Amino acid sequence: MQSHQRAGLKGLPSDARPREKLLARGPAALGDAELLALLLRTGMAGKHVLQLAQELLDTFGGIAGLLATDVAALKAIKGLGPAKQAEIAAVMEIARRALAQPLQQRALLNDPQDATDFLRLQLGDRPHEVFALLLLDSQHRLIAFEELFRGTVNQASVYPREVVLRALHHQAAAVVLAHNHPSGLAEPSAADVALTRNLIDALALVGVRVLDHIVVTRARTASLAQLGLL
Repeated sequence: MQSHQRAGLKGLPSDARPREKLLARGPAALGDAELLALLLRTGMAGKHVLQLAQELLDTFGGIAGLLATDVAALKAIKGLGPAKQAEIAAVMEIARRALAQPLQQRALLNDPQDATDFLRLQLGDRPHEVFALLLLDSQHRLIAFEELFRGTVNQASVYPREVVLRALHHQAAAVVLAHNHPSGLAEPSAADVALTRNLIDALALVGVRVLDHIVVTRARTASLAQLGLL
């Protein structure tokens, strides 16, 4: 009875099971909920695994939103035990590392799309503003990504001293500033421009260049460098 209540993928007809479908037709043939159901394997009492997968996608705003969430948010979802939380968190981290790897291996400015894809995954679906740093070596390869501040991003909430300390800690030669706009509007504000110039001045005192400030939303990014606002 319990196995019936926690309906898993074995309860589906063979031609509707995501695993068999993937092996026969390839992963691209599966919908988002089917891919996530493969990871979850079982549902919960009174809820099929495909229903649980779809509810997770609806809660977090699709695959991108789920990948951008954190373990604390997963713990709040009824039906996700520690094993499922760990599996989803592991997949999220794999995706982040896959996007970070090109940034670590070649100069960021050689392919700015790599940086914007990485930042959209990290920040694009956050419900609150987050200010972050891409810390780069002398060849503009990624050393580290750090989230520093949460809340409204402006000169009052982002402390230049802390930004300088993180750059010095990683012995960074350059940084890319980034923050998200939960509103979905990627256009930089006057406050964003003022903050950027303030941080350029602060970091210049310790020999660290600001290469760009990227504003991130789920669908778009805006580069202050490309807009001529640095």
